[in-house]
Amino acid sequence: MGKVIVEQIVSADGYAEDADGGIGFFANAEWINGVDGEQLRMLSGVAAIVLGARTHRMFADYWPTADPAVDPVATPIRELPKFVVSSSLESAPWGTSDSAEVLRGDGVAAVRGLRHRFTGNLIVWGSLSLSDALLRAGEVDVLRLRVLPMLLGRGRSFAPSDLGLRRLSLATAQSFAGGLVVLEYSLAP
Repeated sequence: MGKVIVEQIVSADGYAEDADGGIGFFANAEWINGVDGEQLRMLSGVAAIVLGARTHRMFADYWPTADPAVDPVATPIRELPKFVVSSSLESAPWGTSDSAEVLRGDGVAAVRGLRHRFTGNLIVWGSLSLSDALLRAGEVDVLRLRVLPMLLGRGRSFAPSDLGLRRLSLATAQSFAGGLVVLEYSLAP
């Protein structure tokens, strides 16, 4: 059974969304693309992608047609099986000829089920409501934060406000051009 990895792109003050609920603060993909090599390394151990409905819509608008010459992570994102945890979506199209599998019901139970279906890791990107539920349930093995060198002052944290104290063990810390930092933590049981 693989690990559940939750990865968030956050401001230096810990926000994954701005005060309006948007992610425009990381529209400058140059910062994010600077870690493509590290992302490809991490994705080499991933067996499936798990998204919430809102994040799926954002991903499905870009990644199916993304050019791997510009975004090297486009290839594994395109090729990995994709699952969308949603009680509202009827289907989850991915490009013109593919779709993600919609998992209905409890997100934590859905991810637990995927853990038994795949031997490799599962990656959850964004998907703050799903990530919140997984963190609360103790189902996150690895927390990866791609920290952008900016302060927002307010917005939506990457962690639920009612989580309580959780111990983390720093596994890796890498800095990249432009000030972006990738922090990877193991969550203590």
